[in-house]
Formats: sequence, C-alpha cells, structure tokens
Amino acid sequence: MSTIKGLSKSNTEFDGSGLRVCIIHARWNKTVIDALVAGAVAKLKERGVKESNIVIDSVPGSFELPLACSKVIAGSHVQAGSSAGDLLGLTFGGSSTSLSSKPAPGSETSVPPPTLVTMPNAPFDAVIAIGVLIKGSTMHFEYICDSVSHALMKLQVDTGVPVIFGVLTALTDDQALERAGLGRGSDKGHNHGEDWGLAAVEMGSKCKQWIEGRF
Repeated sequence: MSTIKGLSKSNTEFDGSGLRVCIIHARWNKTVIDALVAGAVAKLKERGVKESNIVIDSVPGSFELPLACSKVIAGSHVQAGSSAGDLLGLTFGGSSTSLSSKPAPGSETSVPPPTLVTMPNAPFDAVIAIGVLIKGSTMHFEYICDSVSHALMKLQVDTGVPVIFGVLTALTDDQALERAGLGRGSDKGHNHGEDWGLAAVEMGSKCKQWIEGRF
C-alpha cells in the first residue's frame, strides 16, 4: 500500500554556501548515530555548506543535547565577535605589545613572524541535534523523549536559531535502523539525517531572510 507520509520536496533549492552549521549528537546507539550524522553532512555539503563551516561535537546522551545546543549557539556568538588574538589569549588590554615587533638592536632573541589565523566571523545559522532513543522496559524512554523535545523547541524559539529535531524515538531496534537507512530486510529504509541536513540549510537561509524583512 502506498503511503502519504514523507517530506515533500521544496520548490526552492537553497544555497548553503554562506551558512555555518553545528551538529551535536549523542553517543548512545552509535551505529545508527554515525549513519544519521553522515547523512546530514552529505546533504549540507550537497547544498554548498563548506566543510570548514560544519562543526560536529558529541555529548553522552540525548538528555544532554539541549544544554549542548544552547552553549554552542551562545559560544558561536562570542567566537564571531572575537579576534584570533582574543581567542588565543594574545590580546592584553591596552598594551601596545605587538606580535610583529622586531627585537631590540643587539638582542639575541628572535621573534618569529606572526601566524595568520582565520577565525569564523559568523555565529551558527542552524544547529542539528541528533540522538537515538529506543524504548526499553522502563519509563526512562518516555521521560527523555518528552523533556528533550520540549527543551529543543524552547531553545530555538528563545534564541531565534533553528534547532533541527534529529532525535529518533523508536520503539524497536529495527525502527531505528530503518530510519537511518540501515534496515535489516530488503527495504533498507530512509536515512532521516539527509532530511535534517536539508532542513538546516532551508531554515538557516530563511531565517536570514526573515530577520532582514525579506519574505
């Protein structure tokens, strides 16, 4: 039987070349996680997001995802507003010391030339939170699903940064595998990480337009 489920293709192919995206993933159920992250990265790159603008980090489990996403969003604003010297601890308030200063005449100490460090000049345009929750024999599953879902939604509304919900809430191992394109049967399923990568580019692009008053 055919199904009406699934994401319809956007009429617009969004250009991600100017976007910076962070992927935060849990480490529980690694086989499925790895496939989902790979799928998301593949679609980000397919839409033009530069590899240098894709940051990937991990946390122990899905319960830690909201805090991690909150901190990387805040940290990316700090990073974008800082110079390379600030971040490397080379800025000393009002000091006139310069890395490029020549040594005093007769000095035996040679000062190496400064190294140019290119730092990101923009905060994250979107964050993808990836986790895999598989129901067990206790209520643990329900508590984590509910709390993480609400926290990630609140985070994107509060910060204005799209947080793509990449947390699978599967009842069985097979359900999780099929949603990562790793099904054990003849139908391998679909890797939902690809959808999340595309969603990050679309929402990151649209939010940039919306905040400038372009609709």
